[in-house]
Amino acid sequence: MPKPKVAMLTAGGLAPCLSSAVGGLIERYTEIAPDVEIIGYIGGYKGLLLGQSVPANADVRAEAHVLHRHGGSPLGNSRVKLTNVADCVKRGLVKDGQDPLKVAAEQLTRDGITILHTIGGDDTNTTAAELAKYLAGNGYALTVVGLPKTIDNDVFPIRQSLGAWTAAEQGAIFFENVVNEQSANPRMLIVHEVMGRNCGWLTAATARVYRERLAHHRFLPQFNFDRAHKDVDAVYIPEMELDIAAEAKRLKQVMDRKDCVNVFVSEGAGVETIVAELESRGEAVSRDAFGHVKLDTVNVGAWFSKQFAKLIGAEKTLVQKSGYFARAAAANGDDLRLIKSMVDLAVECALRGEGGVIGHDEDHGGRLRAIEFPRIKGGKPFDLDQEWFDRLLKGIGQPMGRRATVAHGGEE
Repeated sequence: MPKPKVAMLTAGGLAPCLSSAVGGLIERYTEIAPDVEIIGYIGGYKGLLLGQSVPANADVRAEAHVLHRHGGSPLGNSRVKLTNVADCVKRGLVKDGQDPLKVAAEQLTRDGITILHTIGGDDTNTTAAELAKYLAGNGYALTVVGLPKTIDNDVFPIRQSLGAWTAAEQGAIFFENVVNEQSANPRMLIVHEVMGRNCGWLTAATARVYRERLAHHRFLPQFNFDRAHKDVDAVYIPEMELDIAAEAKRLKQVMDRKDCVNVFVSEGAGVETIVAELESRGEAVSRDAFGHVKLDTVNVGAWFSKQFAKLIGAEKTLVQKSGYFARAAAANGDDLRLIKSMVDLAVECALRGEGGVIGHDEDHGGRLRAIEFPRIKGGKPFDLDQEWFDRLLKGIGQPMGRRATVAHGGEE
C-alpha cells in the first residue's frame, strides 16, 4: 500500500473559512500523521491542471495556526469545471483534444497524491465527484474528501456550510455603518444587496443578526434619533414572490412616517425577471463556466432601487453591496468550531479511505459524516417556515406573501 500523500485545493468564490480550513487540515495531519506529505494546488483546479503546487514544509506546519486569523485563501481560487472541456481549452488549461479529467488524474498520479481535499461549494464538490468517479473507473487509487464552503448555505443535504455564519455577521456589521446614510438626505432609500443567487438564507440571516445587534444599542428618540431610523423595513429573497405595488404602498407609508426606508435584498431575487427584461432589449447576459448568470452584470440592487424610488417618493437612493466585504472575512468563533469538527473528521475519513463531502447530513438525523458525492447538490432553498424568519418578518411589519418557484441550479 503506497504511503499517503495529501493534496488540497480551494475553489469557487471566497468564504470566511477557506484559510482556516487549510490551516486546520495541515494542523490535524501534523497531529495524527506527521509523516504524511502535504501539498496545496495553487488556484484550485487550475493549479491541478497546470501542475502548480506548493509544499506544506516544516515551517508551514509550525505556523499553520496563523491561517485561522485570515480571510481569503492562502492557495488562491479559480472557477474551473473539469467537465467543461471547451472552457478549459479556451483558457489554456489543457490542449485541444485533451480530457481535463484525464489531465487532472495524470497530474495527481505524477505528484503521488493518494488523498485530495477539495474545499468549496457545490460546484467545487460536484466537480470533485466527477473527478473521483473518473479516477475510480480508470484504476487510479485516490480518496477525495471535500469540505462544504458556501456563504449561501444552500448545499443538499448539508445542514450548515462553512463560512455562512461569519458572512451573515459581517454583512450586519457592514450595514451598521451604511445605514447611517439615512441621515444624509431627506426621504432616503437604502438598498443593501446581499449575496445569494438562488437561496435567501444569507440575506435573511444577515437581517436577523443586524436586528439582534441593533437591539443592544441605546437611542435618543426625544432628539429625532430612534431605532426605527436604523431598522430593516423589508427583506426580499428568491424564495418569495414580490408584489411590487403592494410593497410600494407599504413602504411609502414607512417613508412618510420616518423619512427613510432600509431594504435587504438577495442578489438573486428577481433575476429571471431582470434577465428577461434585458434580453428583450437585445442585451447580452454574461454567464460563467457553469452556465450561471454573472450576477454582477445584472445588478439586482440597482433594479430594485429604480422600481421603488418613484413609487415610494424617495428623494435619494443608495445601493450598497456587502458581498465582497462579508465573504473575505476571517472565520468567527462559531465557524471556527464548525471548521474544527469538520476538518478532524475529514482527516480521519481520508486516512481510512472513505471519500465524500463532510457535513451534518440532514437525511441521517443531522449526523456529521462523509456524505456520498452523488447526493451533493447545490441550490437548496431557504426554508421559509423557520420560526426565526417568521419572527423577523413580523418584527418589520412585512407580510410573507406567496412562495416563488425558483429554478435552483447551484452556486458557490
